[in-house]
Amino acid sequence: MFTPWNAFFSPEGRHLLLKSIALALEEDGPELTAMGIFPPSSLMHAAIRAKEDTLVVGLPIIDEVFTVLETPYTCQTLVQEAVAVRAMTNVALITAPAVAMLKAERVILNYVCRLSGIANLTARYVRELEGTGVRLLDTRKTTPCLRWVEKYAVQAGGGTNHRKNLTEMLMLKDNHIDAAGSITVAVTKLRERYQPCPPIEVECRTLEHVREAIAAKVDRIMMDNMSGEVLARALSLVPPGVETEVSGGVCLENIRALACTEPRRPDFISVGRLTHSATAADFSMTLERA
Repeated sequence: MFTPWNAFFSPEGRHLLLKSIALALEEDGPELTAMGIFPPSSLMHAAIRAKEDTLVVGLPIIDEVFTVLETPYTCQTLVQEAVAVRAMTNVALITAPAVAMLKAERVILNYVCRLSGIANLTARYVRELEGTGVRLLDTRKTTPCLRWVEKYAVQAGGGTNHRKNLTEMLMLKDNHIDAAGSITVAVTKLRERYQPCPPIEVECRTLEHVREAIAAKVDRIMMDNMSGEVLARALSLVPPGVETEVSGGVCLENIRALACTEPRRPDFISVGRLTHSATAADFSMTLERA
């Protein structure tokens, strides 16, 4: 279910969001061109337009950018967040001082184009899973400093968020397990260290790893880069009450087949492509003097 912008961002998430916006504005530096042409009192109107059929995700970033700029503005959104529009649809109207508008323009568009593209790709994967009962997960393969907004876009496109940081769930990967000596030792150490202990997920590449993770009574087992008969056997080993996740090499062409694995279907399939390979949607901003 889609979680609106203000409800999605925790205090920590909003803090990171505002830092990312401030850094994006700092990267551009002062808008010397606009400052040389327009007096401080000059106002501009702007219209943001979708130039292709797309989901519209990220419009609340307009308010966030102008908040960071600390400048007066008005914004009228013309469509609801996370809805699909046809090409050439205006989605927002803005009025602001000319210099601030021209400085904000590219930052706003970068966010909206990126987030809408992630939502579009996520929606395509979600459609492939319709009727299977399997939920689509994102990963931490996100753009540095854009974790929260990219995961917001995934859930706006119908996906489900995996952990946003390293504290929400403890995940044992090969390096952790090798350093600890075994899955059993690693799980024991975590439960001794943290009380209460966050949920534990174990990345498994073999049936032996799956059996050991089951014996350790972990919360979720990830079948990493398994397919065919091996994946079916691995899933069938896991008792009720332990969540299962399939990961590795998942694409639009094979996700439905993975989701329909029998005799037990996975609970989740995670796809890094949702965030690391999404194509930005095409939006423009047309400006005119007020």
